[in-house]
Amino acid sequence: MKQVPQRRTSGAAGWRDAAFLVAAHELHQLPPDQGREVVFAGRSNAGKSSALNKIVGKHGLARTSKTPGRTQQLVVFSIDATRRLVDLPGYGYAQVPIALREHWGEVLSEYFATRQSLAGAVVIMDVRHPLREYDRALLELAAANGRPCHVLLTKADKLGSGALATTLRAVKRDLAQIGPELTVQAFSAVTGDGLDPARRVIARWLDGVGAARDPDAVRDP
Repeated sequence: MKQVPQRRTSGAAGWRDAAFLVAAHELHQLPPDQGREVVFAGRSNAGKSSALNKIVGKHGLARTSKTPGRTQQLVVFSIDATRRLVDLPGYGYAQVPIALREHWGEVLSEYFATRQSLAGAVVIMDVRHPLREYDRALLELAAANGRPCHVLLTKADKLGSGALATTLRAVKRDLAQIGPELTVQAFSAVTGDGLDPARRVIARWLDGVGAARDPDAVRDP
């Protein structure tokens, strides 16, 4: 009997099998530059690890901490042989030594400029404090290198619907001034609001389908 080739699971299905692969301080310590990977970036207190865990559906995959700035390496999680998620060091935290911040600035600049397997970046921002200086710097870096970004305005459960809608519209206007492949949505790791559209965007990137053009991900609430 002819065997049917095993197909890779697409979309968010199977993400719960994600597992720690490596923590890299330098780019040469990363896995071979093959396949596709999506990075998660954001300020140290914006809920980046909580968002990543919620999206993957695996509690405790990315380490959460009450002490911001603990992630100081590129932490790579393997989904399968060709797809990965990367948790970038949290930025903008004052207690991280200046020398280390400068090092990560250089590493991330090279990463966004040269990493062929980088399919897109999920940028985490607290909905109450969006588009801070470091957020803008990262988005501008991504846009300058033609990398699509999808912004998650986390802790959306902290705002009422009116304030949330106003913030979304303002952020969308600002993103349009930075680059063409920048999208935004509200997200809550507590309630799960925004989970499905966020997963669809990431799945498209990991499956090589295209940019984050999901109407549900960019519409006003």
